[in-house]
Amino acid sequence: MSQPHLKRSLTPAMVWGLGVGYVISGNYFGWNLGLEKGGTLGLAIAIFFIIILYITFTFSYTELACAIPKSGGAFDYANRAFGKDVGFITGMAQNIEFIFAPPAIAFAIGSYGNIFFPDISVLLFSILAYFIFVALNISGVKVAATFELVITILAVMGLLFFAGLTVPKFQLSHLQQNAFPFGYAGVLSAIPFAIWFFLGIEGVANLAEEAIDPKRTILVGFGSAIATLVILCIVTFVSSIGVAGWEAIVFKSNGTVSDSPLPLALAQVVDANSLNFRFLLIVGIFGLIASFHGLMLAAGRSTYEFGRVGYAPSFLGKVHRKFKTPANALLVNMGLGILALLTGKTGEIITVAVFGALTLYNISMLSLIQLRKKEPHLVRPFRVPFYPIFPLVALGIASFSFVAMAIFNLELAGLYFLIIGVSYGIFKAWNSKNS
Repeated sequence: MSQPHLKRSLTPAMVWGLGVGYVISGNYFGWNLGLEKGGTLGLAIAIFFIIILYITFTFSYTELACAIPKSGGAFDYANRAFGKDVGFITGMAQNIEFIFAPPAIAFAIGSYGNIFFPDISVLLFSILAYFIFVALNISGVKVAATFELVITILAVMGLLFFAGLTVPKFQLSHLQQNAFPFGYAGVLSAIPFAIWFFLGIEGVANLAEEAIDPKRTILVGFGSAIATLVILCIVTFVSSIGVAGWEAIVFKSNGTVSDSPLPLALAQVVDANSLNFRFLLIVGIFGLIASFHGLMLAAGRSTYEFGRVGYAPSFLGKVHRKFKTPANALLVNMGLGILALLTGKTGEIITVAVFGALTLYNISMLSLIQLRKKEPHLVRPFRVPFYPIFPLVALGIASFSFVAMAIFNLELAGLYFLIIGVSYGIFKAWNSKNS
């Protein structure tokens, strides 16, 4: 009996929902920590360059996704361009990003849940979220993607609702208030939090094998998703800070740092016990769930491909016979995510995930350039405009961001390289043994 394959059922609207959903939690929590590092102007400069990175990267990555519609995404592109060794490193970087970002979001989901049900611990809520959404992912990609589309639309509406309440209270002077407290060093420190606005959008490419007419679906879904996210990023940034200055959405009344800027901003214009305030909290949970659920979906496909081609234990590359989903990969990723969650170090987990993302971006742009030379006759239904400018710009910004992050996070950079190095050593030893 032949091994079942992933089922094609995704439409462009579903891909848009997944692309925006992967990322939208970045608007609801965490990004404001970059204000503590760089102030309004410092984070704004970082966001400006990161938007350029993601626009140029998205167009470049779409060429790869349409030409090589495989669920491994960047792993498959690097494998084809540079061979197994670079492919493995790229795949591990992708796995690190997609497996380690969800625990941070799960903790935020638990924090929101604890507000409404204080007798239930944050950790218990977070673990419960893992079990619920892994089960949903296993049940079928169409069910999971439809759910993602619905909650993503609700989360987008929540951000527009927030902007509708705060924009009338906007004052330009609030953006200028203590805008550049740490100079250009603050810009570099703020880079991970600017990336947090967009982290995970590339997961759309991992769904190419499950898309109806993948060439058109990925192009339309991916392109519309990044356009939506850029607009939401700018609107959220300006409307949040514009009500009372950046310090008001970083520091709580007791002086401690908060990673939830929207409630702090909204509290400046409406009563904290009002219906509007509580509505935003509820919709905020949808935003967190959208990213948590979507990134787990992408992580399952990435790990599945690793197992399918023999770079990880083969059981990870098996598809559930009934649901046609990578159930084994999803369950293993859940286990790893819960272990990361138990450390309680959500900020550090986010930073390690960003290191993985930047590695993926750099190698993917090199893969695009290499494949143009190596396989000039490869069918490319979509070609990146302004080649080679777009991939080179993305490569330059991603490389600079990686170095800057490493300088400001030496221990976490060391941990990231240790994970890559040890896994690569095991991979080489396993291949030597079985060759």
